[in-house]
Amino acid sequence: MRYAVVYSSRTGNTEQLAQAVREALPGQECLYFGPPDEAALEAQTVYAGFWTDKGSCDEEMARFLKRLTDQRVFLFGTAGFGGAPAYFEQILGRVRENLAPTVSLLGEYMCQGKMPQTVRERYEAMEAGSHRDAMLENFDRAKTHPDERDLALLADAVRG
Repeated sequence: MRYAVVYSSRTGNTEQLAQAVREALPGQECLYFGPPDEAALEAQTVYAGFWTDKGSCDEEMARFLKRLTDQRVFLFGTAGFGGAPAYFEQILGRVRENLAPTVSLLGEYMCQGKMPQTVRERYEAMEAGSHRDAMLENFDRAKTHPDERDLALLADAVRG
C-alpha cells in the first residue's frame, strides 16, 4: 500500500499529527510526506491533515482534497476548540464535502490544538462575562494539545 501523508499546518499542531501518522505506518511504503503537492496524488492512500479555519479545513487543503479521484483517504485535523465531539463532527462534515464521491473514506480523527498568544489577547479584550470566561478557559485548556494521548489515539486510529 503506497501512501502519502499530506498536511497543512499553520501553528505546528497538524504537523505534529502528521509526524505521528508517519511513525505509525511502514516507512518504506511512504510515497510522499509534506504540504499539498501534485506528487501526493500518485498514492493509493492519502492521510490528509488540516487545521480548522472558519469551521472547515484551510483553503490549501480544500483545494488539494478536491483533486483526489479514487484514492482511499484518512482525514485528521486540529481545532482550537475541543472537548465537544459534535463540534469536531461538524468540521469533519464540512471537510468531507471537498471529497469526490469516488473517494473512499478510511477514517477520521480530530483533536484540540494550541492557539497563538494573540488569540488569548483578543479574548482578554472582550467584554467581561461568561462568554469571555469560557473562551479564556478553552484557550488555557488547549495550550498542551496535541498531547501524547492525542498522538497515541491518532496512531491507533491510523493502524486500526
